[in-house]
Amino acid sequence: MFFITYILIVITTFSTMEIVTWLTHKYVMHGFLWYLHEDHHQPKYKGVLEKNDWFFVIFATPSVLLFWYGLTPELNYLFFIGLGILCYGIAYFLIHDVLIHQRFRWFTKTKNKYLIGLRKAHKIHHKHLGKEDGECYGMLYVPYKYFKNQMV
Repeated sequence: MFFITYILIVITTFSTMEIVTWLTHKYVMHGFLWYLHEDHHQPKYKGVLEKNDWFFVIFATPSVLLFWYGLTPELNYLFFIGLGILCYGIAYFLIHDVLIHQRFRWFTKTKNKYLIGLRKAHKIHHKHLGKEDGECYGMLYVPYKYFKNQMV
C-alpha cells in the first residue's frame, strides 16, 4: 500500500511541476528575475554557462531539502515529493538543454513528432528576445498547433 502511495506522490509531483514550470517561467523568469534569464534569449550567446543556469540551483534547492526532511527521522512522503521534483528536473535537462538547445550533442536527429513539436514551440518562445509578448512557457505540454503540420 505504501509503495503505491509513494509512486502516486512521485507521479503527481512530476505532473504538477509542469504547472509550476509554466507559472515560474512566465511570471518569475520573464518577470522580476529576467536579469538571470535574459542571456538565454540572446541568439549570439557563446558561453558554456549562462546566468540562466542559476535556475537549476534555485529549483534543485527545494528538492534537496525535501530529500533531507523526507529521511529525517525516517523515510516519509516528503522524500517522494523531492524525488518527483528531481525526476522533472532530469526530464527538463534532457528536453530543454539537450534536445531543444543542443548544449550537448546527444539527440540531434530525432524523428519523433512529439519532440519535434516541443522544439517548434520553444523556437517560437525564443523568437521574442525581450521579456514581454512571449508564448509557450511550459516544457512538456505545448499547444496542438505545433503538432498540426506534422500529422499525416
